[in-house]
Amino acid sequence: MKAAYHKTTFHPKKGNLFMEKRRNVRTFEDLLVWQMGIELVKRVYVLTASGMFSRDFGLRDQIRRAAVSIPTNIAEGFERASRKEYLNFLNIAKGSAGEVRSLLYVALEVGYLQKESDKELREAVTRISAYLFNHIKAIKSSPGRPT
Repeated sequence: MKAAYHKTTFHPKKGNLFMEKRRNVRTFEDLLVWQMGIELVKRVYVLTASGMFSRDFGLRDQIRRAAVSIPTNIAEGFERASRKEYLNFLNIAKGSAGEVRSLLYVALEVGYLQKESDKELREAVTRISAYLFNHIKAIKSSPGRPT
């Protein structure tokens, strides 16, 4: 596999981006936005596993489902046969990112989150949403088989 140019990659342990040689995307696991989604899911699960959040089953389960929905829909869409279906699943993932942000507001307002945790998670979800928007835009504008 020839690496012709660089790409930005998410470093989950440090929570930042770094440059590395770009490789062809062969699986959904190669997608930066999917990797970021998985990292978000881990953070949401850890956050909701303790304190008052862990005892509010409705809110806890809803934010977990919404977070899991982001990388899951990216993966499912990637595995579909058409660009049209892939775009549909990316849009669903983007909607789930909005749902997570909305639920973070609820968790903050009822006192389950500290402002710093809320800010960090909200920034992570907003970044994922922006990456999804750009990914959708790139797919729509790229030549290829009809959607």
